[in-house]
Amino acid sequence: MGILIGFAVIMGCVLGGFMAMGGHIEVLIQPWEVVIICGAALGAFLIANPMKIVKDTGKSCIEAFKQAVPKEKDYLAVLGVLHSLMRELRTKSRSEVEAHIDNPQESAVFQAFPTVLKNKDLTNFICDYCRIIIIGNARPHEIEALMDEEIHTIRADKMKAYHALTAMGDGFPAIGIVAAVLGVVKAMGALDQSPEILGGLIGAALVGTFLGIFMSYCVVGPIASKVKSVREKQNRMYVVVKQTLLAYMNGALPQVAIEFGRKTISAYERPTIDAVEQSTMNPGGAVEMKKAA
Repeated sequence: MGILIGFAVIMGCVLGGFMAMGGHIEVLIQPWEVVIICGAALGAFLIANPMKIVKDTGKSCIEAFKQAVPKEKDYLAVLGVLHSLMRELRTKSRSEVEAHIDNPQESAVFQAFPTVLKNKDLTNFICDYCRIIIIGNARPHEIEALMDEEIHTIRADKMKAYHALTAMGDGFPAIGIVAAVLGVVKAMGALDQSPEILGGLIGAALVGTFLGIFMSYCVVGPIASKVKSVREKQNRMYVVVKQTLLAYMNGALPQVAIEFGRKTISAYERPTIDAVEQSTMNPGGAVEMKKAA
């Protein structure tokens, strides 16, 4: 919603200001300039990036438009899963715990929190480190270093879409100049025409420069920044898991360990202690309560 409102403000101010100065809006309608600029940018984007990043960039743009960031209920679900697993680690045998982490899709612990189970990467991250804890011969500082490295790698992969969009946005002004030069070349071939026709051709050429700069700083650039913000917030989930499991490995009780994880959540989305207790005492209950509210 924020992106659509922002675009409405941009278009209203740019086009409204142009018309208020006495400009004619139809002059800006140059479809072939759009084809040249957007087509060249898309082609360069496809050349510069492997198909996997191209697809992920499309996915990231959808996430940005939907503001697909973890909400309070998502953090509650993660903390609830971790609490349940840590209780299993403390009270159950190795084989019983392994049943949960080897096949999370069939695990009652994960099934109680479907939002976590739906996130396969996060589920695998949790299971991998719970498996290391079960082995029992890894030191907490070694696990912390390994977690930091993996979280860094995950972040780098998630940011590839942002960097791809940023590179494309940076190229739009230059591509706009290319379109403008082509328009000027066309205008030079009509020097024998009337001033009205020649002026229209030069105006159409200058629209290319305008469109290139506009697409860079008012469309692609802001979307790229939004993608970065969304992906950064999604990565916070892994930090919550890291701090919680490390606290448990250092001897904290499950209820105390999840408080370590809760404190790493931004104050804007951080659930209260009461909400966390509701989620851990009644798995899935807090999430359902939030949905009902």
